[in-house]
Amino acid sequence: MQITGNTVFIPGATSGIGLALAVSLSERGNTVIVGGRRSELLARIREQHPGLDTVQVDTTNKQSIAAAAESVLAAHPDLNMLIAMAGIMRTEDWHAPATFVETAEATVETNLLGPIRLIGAFIEHLQSRPDAVIMTVSSGLAFVPLRVTPTYNATKAAIHQLSESIRLQLADTSVQVVELVPPAVRTSLMPGQETSPIAMPLDEFVAEVVQLIEQNPDARELQVQRVGFLRHAESRGDYDTVVATLNAQDPHARHAGADAA
Repeated sequence: MQITGNTVFIPGATSGIGLALAVSLSERGNTVIVGGRRSELLARIREQHPGLDTVQVDTTNKQSIAAAAESVLAAHPDLNMLIAMAGIMRTEDWHAPATFVETAEATVETNLLGPIRLIGAFIEHLQSRPDAVIMTVSSGLAFVPLRVTPTYNATKAAIHQLSESIRLQLADTSVQVVELVPPAVRTSLMPGQETSPIAMPLDEFVAEVVQLIEQNPDARELQVQRVGFLRHAESRGDYDTVVATLNAQDPHARHAGADAA
C-alpha cells in the first residue's frame, strides 16, 4: 500500500477516524471519495474540504451499496483502494433478550455484513487494478473483550479473521488486504469518548497510521503503539490481567476507553 497516488473510497467516513483519514490521505496526493448516509453531512464535507468527493451510501442496505459502487466506479474508474470504515458501538445487557437482541442485530448488520457487502461490490473491479488495496477496520477489542459491548467485540473479532482469510484467498491477485487495528480514539463513537483522557487524540492516531503506511507499505496489520496493550495480551501471557484492567474502569471511562473503529 502506497501513501500517495491512489483513488480511495471510504464509506462511513463522515466523522471520526474515517473523515480524519480521508483528509490526511487527500493531503498526501490521493483522490478520496467519502461515503455516508446523511446528505447534509456530505454537503458540509464538500464545503469544508473541497478536495474530497462524496457519495451517499447506507452500508446496511444492499441496494444502496450497489448504487454507490456504480456511481463511484463511473466517476472514478481508476479506483484502487476500498477502506471499509463504517461501524457502530453500543452497549448491551445480556440478562434479558429484550435488552440486547435488536442492538446485536444492528451491530452485526453494520460492522460485519456492511464490509462483506462492500467488498463484494468492488472486488471484481479491484482485481483489475495492478496495485489494489482493501483495508478492513477491526479493533483492539477483537483481541480482548469489553464486558458492556459483546456484539461489537464479536464483530471486530470476525473482521480480523475475515481479513486473515480473504488475504489468503486473494494472494493470487493484485489485491492487498490490510487490517487497521485502532485502540481507543477520541471520537463520538461512544458517549464521552471525544474528551476521554484514556482515548488517543484523533490527530495523533491518524498521523501514526500514515507514518506506519509510509514505513511499511507491505504491512498486513496497521497497529499504532497504544493498541499493543490489547492486541498482544494473549501472546505476552497477561491476557487475564488485561481483561481485568480494561473492565475495571468506571462505566464512562470504560465506554470511552474501549475503541473507536
